[in-house]
Amino acid sequence: MSQSAPGSSPSPARRSVLRGSLAASAALTLGGAGLAAPAFALSGRPRAAWGVQTGDVTASSGLVWVRSDRPARMLVETSASESFRRVRRHHGPLIGAGTDFTGTASLRGLPAGEQIHYRVTLADPDDPRRTGEPVVGTFRTAPDRRRDGVRFLWSGDVAGQGWGINPDIGGLRAYEEMRGLDPDFFLCSGDSVYADGVIQPSVTLPDGRIWRNVTTPEKSKVAETLDEYRGNFRYNLLDHNVRAFNAQVPSVVQWDDHEVRNNWYPGQILDDARYTEKDVDVLAARALRAFGEYTPVSTLHARGGGRERRMHRVVRYGPLLDVFVLDMRSYRNANSPGRQGDDTTGILGADQLAWLKRELAASTAVWKVLAADMPLGLVVPDGAANIEAIAQGDPGAPLGRELQIAELLRFVKHRRITGTLWLTADVHHTSAQHYAPERAAFKDFAPFWEFVSGPLAAGGFPASALDATFGPERVFVRAPERGNVSPMESPQYFGEVDIDGHSGELTVRLRAEGGTVLFSKVLRPGRVGQ
Repeated sequence: MSQSAPGSSPSPARRSVLRGSLAASAALTLGGAGLAAPAFALSGRPRAAWGVQTGDVTASSGLVWVRSDRPARMLVETSASESFRRVRRHHGPLIGAGTDFTGTASLRGLPAGEQIHYRVTLADPDDPRRTGEPVVGTFRTAPDRRRDGVRFLWSGDVAGQGWGINPDIGGLRAYEEMRGLDPDFFLCSGDSVYADGVIQPSVTLPDGRIWRNVTTPEKSKVAETLDEYRGNFRYNLLDHNVRAFNAQVPSVVQWDDHEVRNNWYPGQILDDARYTEKDVDVLAARALRAFGEYTPVSTLHARGGGRERRMHRVVRYGPLLDVFVLDMRSYRNANSPGRQGDDTTGILGADQLAWLKRELAASTAVWKVLAADMPLGLVVPDGAANIEAIAQGDPGAPLGRELQIAELLRFVKHRRITGTLWLTADVHHTSAQHYAPERAAFKDFAPFWEFVSGPLAAGGFPASALDATFGPERVFVRAPERGNVSPMESPQYFGEVDIDGHSGELTVRLRAEGGTVLFSKVLRPGRVGQ
């Protein structure tokens, strides 16, 4: 294991990088509160002014997303070169008002470990000869050989606490910095939108400076209707940095609370004057539909066979990496003080926990990333008495939702499952925690690491308190001293994971916007604990 000094930088990307012309073609113009029509747009022809994005890419498959301005038939062409001299065609869905004119096409039979260039063409459903200008993008498929290595980024918390797209500072500029690192994919660890967060035209900072936001009608109130939830996903796509990033870097996305409403749980009835719809289950169903329309998630686009539309899934990224995308929101019990001595529901629900055990035990990947939308040992309160995450501040034996995590950690140890690593966001600061049984009240587990990053474009907050039940030691933390610090006052954070194809070693870097590596840690493969 090693630790690098702040300010060090990673090695350059190992494979081909997008040429500037391709990136520029994907980055459309931000005009006021909406998207300006491209100069090449033809009257009466469908256009895709919101860009393209890809998701859940594996060694042989992936999803491609687009949004039209009218009904259209979606066609995707893939090629080994950006000249598109030889193409393979993939037929997408008929796009209409039922999905807010969004469409997602499944690509299968792709070559492993290759740069794939693609273009999306939208055609008039009544006259396929009438097509809009194609929109292009690229991505790399997962390798099928260990020696190729894998490198990805993660973060979360986008356009939160009233800090939206500020043209004065270049918009959501952390996305451009991440794009320049050319990762294989991006793991968005939740709070991808703030459906409960109003975006005002301007905010006065403590030092007197003015923060200015791009605004839209859907961001002028909390989201309740399906169209308002859709508008929250469209808001982030107004930013040219986001669109350019999406055209180059595939994503693996999960949700947390703000895609619906702060600190929500199933069955909750709201006592909040801002909402006319008080039933959170109704709001969550609308939010999930909008999420699936605007985000390429494989399990939300499953069709037939009685398959459940769900967020949790495994994204297999070659022999080195499996990403276990958890859903700590949809199946949890009600937020409470978390002191109960028996809790089979916990934060994952019994069925998801059983699924996770089966998938972890079956995984042959060198590294198994548990992508959590909430941290394990950091205390995240919900009001004065209740707990929003897992840890409840009692340093003793597991209670409440901790019981389910204890069961999972015990399972990993006794089944000798190697290479587990926890990544999360949520708390709006960046940190590294090492968990070890010799420091813990609960001791039947193997040591492991948890890394936190974010926000990506939201307010920064002080470091959370630690709960000693699983023996966390905070090895590194960077956080502001007061709450809701704007992105003009404090850097935004994202993390990087680099797995070496020859040694199998995994390096985690905690990064700050501006190019600084704050902390680095190297983990060795093949160990039950680290």
